[in-house]
Amino acid sequence: MKKFIAAFDGLDFSESTLQYAIHLTQKANAHLVGVFLEDFTRRSYGMNELAHYSGEDMDSYVHEMDEKDKHVRDESIDRFKKACSAAGISHTIHRDRNVALQELLHESIYADLLIIGSAETLTRYEEGLPTRFLRDLLNDVQCPVVVVPATYQAFDSLILLYDGEPSSVHAVRTFSYLFEDLKSLPTEIVSVKEQREAAVLPDARLIREYVRGHFPAADAVILKGDPDDVIIGYLQRKKNSSLVVLGAYQRSRFSRLFKPSMADHLLQHLKLPLFIAHNKS
Repeated sequence: MKKFIAAFDGLDFSESTLQYAIHLTQKANAHLVGVFLEDFTRRSYGMNELAHYSGEDMDSYVHEMDEKDKHVRDESIDRFKKACSAAGISHTIHRDRNVALQELLHESIYADLLIIGSAETLTRYEEGLPTRFLRDLLNDVQCPVVVVPATYQAFDSLILLYDGEPSSVHAVRTFSYLFEDLKSLPTEIVSVKEQREAAVLPDARLIREYVRGHFPAADAVILKGDPDDVIIGYLQRKKNSSLVVLGAYQRSRFSRLFKPSMADHLLQHLKLPLFIAHNKS
């Protein structure tokens, strides 16, 4: 049985992450581990609240606040357990109490897939997308990741981003192995070429042969222009909701010096789940 892990901040529980995790776990017939990151530095209150406390017993006040945080975390875990039980999913709970990023990276060594919300910060503060926590996680994670938007929406199609590089093929292959039951969804393999280039897929014969064996009904879509602009524009125009599969969509070395990754742009401009699998070999 495959092992999926879903990461949660118990003080700011993500219902969307829960719903996506349940859906993906059911499709893969996997076991789901709820990883609740209880970093010892993560509290619902900060120095500002303590500075404005007017009582006499600060220690008791801090203890009271910590007990409230514990209650909220316990309620989040209870929500996870009840939802998994209702969905008939095999599940367990991990309460990781050390540094959140390091704990999650360690968990990822022993997982087939990690599911996490795109807005996760593991702090009391909101950040722009992608958050610093997510950037650091994606840089060193040891398993494929599905980054999900803040609001759950069932996807009904697949977009496979392909640029001829091994990392993009690795992502397609990894997704295929994990989700046999999703191969029947309408699927497009999307590539981008410069305006002056022929509108053919890189290594067209090989990639068509490979994809045909895993996604028999997949259509090829070739766009022209800058990958950041045309891929985002193409996905924004689509009427259905897609799950996007990507490794690392390559640019020239010069271009990469000045632009963030394709995943960053997709997170900033789209509200779609992203399956990201980096080839670390």
